[in-house]
Amino acid sequence: MISFPFITPLLLIVPSPFFQSQKEQRRLINSLCGIIALPILLTACGQSAQSPQGAGGPPGGMALPVTAITVQPQPVPITLDVVGQAEGSKEVEVRARVSGIVDKKLYTEGDTVKAGAVLFMIDPVPYESALAQARASLAQERANLERAQREGTRLKTLAEEKAISQREYDDATSTLKTSQAQLAASEARVRDAELNLSYTRVTAPIAGVTGQALRSEGNLITAGSDAGLMTTINATDPIWARFSLSESEAFQLRQTPGKVNVKLVLADGSVYEPSGKLNFSGSSVDAGTGTVPLRAEFPNPKLALLPGQFVRVQITTGNRQAYLVPQSALLQSDQGKVVFTVAPDNTVAPRPVETNGWSGRDWIVTQGLNPGDKVITDNLMKLRPGAPVAPHAPGQGPGAPPPAGADSPAKK
Repeated sequence: MISFPFITPLLLIVPSPFFQSQKEQRRLINSLCGIIALPILLTACGQSAQSPQGAGGPPGGMALPVTAITVQPQPVPITLDVVGQAEGSKEVEVRARVSGIVDKKLYTEGDTVKAGAVLFMIDPVPYESALAQARASLAQERANLERAQREGTRLKTLAEEKAISQREYDDATSTLKTSQAQLAASEARVRDAELNLSYTRVTAPIAGVTGQALRSEGNLITAGSDAGLMTTINATDPIWARFSLSESEAFQLRQTPGKVNVKLVLADGSVYEPSGKLNFSGSSVDAGTGTVPLRAEFPNPKLALLPGQFVRVQITTGNRQAYLVPQSALLQSDQGKVVFTVAPDNTVAPRPVETNGWSGRDWIVTQGLNPGDKVITDNLMKLRPGAPVAPHAPGQGPGAPPPAGADSPAKK
């Protein structure tokens, strides 16, 4: 309780019969103390409320310490950033060319194979039998041709001696030509039977990554139908990335031929190396989406990219003069993007700005700033237009670590 020494003399003025007991006397003293203390407390609160303090700033109207960086225009890459999807540079369906029962599957799904590697074996026995029959027919036709040749030679001599009629000689000549044609047909049937037998070994037409086996041992394969599809192979080195650009972006790309650099950004944020190159640009705009299809090619010797993988495609078409502002220095308001700058009198001056994408972790500011402007990068929520600030460079100011080699207060 607050002690007021001037209260006790006041009690001497009050007649002693007024107090019935010491308890009433103490109650009266406490009441007088409360009445006298109330104006004193109100006066103290009023003085505290009237103490100056800047809105949003430190007490007493002191300048708020802020970190500020001086910005200058610099060459900034012009980059278009879109989502794309990887695909094999060659996508081949492996189909059976002859019908039959699958005997063996000779590859591991998802493995890389070379061109000509055997993937499946179809039962070769029926085709071996067909080849044997074709070869037997060929031997018979060769024998018939030899007999026709001998007969033609013999009748030719007799015809010259007028020992036989001309008709007999002509018939022998026709028989010889027929035997020659039948021999050629038999040779073709042998080649066809050999080809069908070779087709029982289903091989990889290109080098690449194999897909899932669509047929297994014991399945009946029918050539020339959907049942003849056995697996797929994707050529992944090089690999392609398909993407689309809006009409305006495609127009911007066409204005810088030969200066285009294409990169891929993977799901973890890392940039895929090496860079790629455009190998296709659509010649018309898709009426449904209003975009132009494009395609880029990338080396992929280590299979770091797989067909079907989603990637971010970054296309750099040149450089332009712009300002780089840290992400923490820019605020989004109802009127647009705003940064706070330090005026010449060390007060806060907000600036509406226009941006055009990112460069690393910085905003690319194209309008709203002037060379040499000091952009505030921290304490943005405490700033008000016109409020005094004490700018300092990054890493300096209150709370900054002492420079290397400086003696600590404990050592002094």
